[in-house]
Formats: sequence, C-alpha cells, structure tokens
Amino acid sequence: MAEFKDRLRTDLTAAMKAKDALTTQTLRMAMAAIANEEVAGKQARELSAAEEQAVLTREVRKRRESATVYADAGRAELAEKETAEADLLAAYLPAPLSEDELDAIVAEEVGNVPDATIKQMGLIIKAVNARVQGRAEGSVVAAKVKAALS
Repeated sequence: MAEFKDRLRTDLTAAMKAKDALTTQTLRMAMAAIANEEVAGKQARELSAAEEQAVLTREVRKRRESATVYADAGRAELAEKETAEADLLAAYLPAPLSEDELDAIVAEEVGNVPDATIKQMGLIIKAVNARVQGRAEGSVVAAKVKAALS
C-alpha cells in the first residue's frame, strides 16, 4: 500500500548518508505531507498508492507555482531551489501524458457520450481523469474537454 512512502524512506536514508541536503530536506517534506494526509480527517488511515501519488502531485504543483512567483519577484535563487525540489519529487511520479495521448483519450471519451454537449462536460472530465490518473493536470484536461465540446 505505502509504495511511495517506502521508496521515499529508503531514498531519504541514502540521501542522509550521502549528506545531500537538498534531497534530504525535500524527501522529509514529502514524507511529512503524506503523514499529514494520513492523519487528516476523523481518524488516521493508511493511504493507497493513488492517494500517495495525489499528495506528491500536489507537492510538485506547489513547488512549481512557488518557483513562478519567486521568478516573477526577481528571486532567482529561491526559484531555482523550488524548481529543483519539484524536479526531484516529479521523478517519483509516472511520466506525464503527451499532448497527443491526452487528445486521443479526450476524443475517445467524448465519442463515448452520445450527443455530447457542454452539459456533459463534468461527466466527460470525470471519465478522462479516471483514465489519466494523475498523469495530466485537471485544468489541462478540463480545457481540452471544453475545446472538444465546442
């Protein structure tokens, strides 16, 4: 079940032995995010692999957004640090879908709905997201579905 957590833990140990400060700090942060998610809610639970992947995806997105904000503010050193952390965490996630692959999945799901209109957009987005499972951002999926229905 704790596929990502176990891999993070072993890589954290290796990073600590290698005295790699950036990797150690980033992996600790990722493990803390997973632990926080496990205890969120009414009672503690163990996350599934998909939930752990969602947490890591969220952390990568946070880092990329922070890097953009820092770069816009003229803080290049902080932007580089955030980008390095995002790249390190992205290595634990499955490879993202290419534009063509995503377009094909969207076209197939739109074709599965008879007389698809903008009213079925939510249904189609849900079906596409189920198939891509974290390999494409939700905003990109929504934009592609909306474009396909227009």
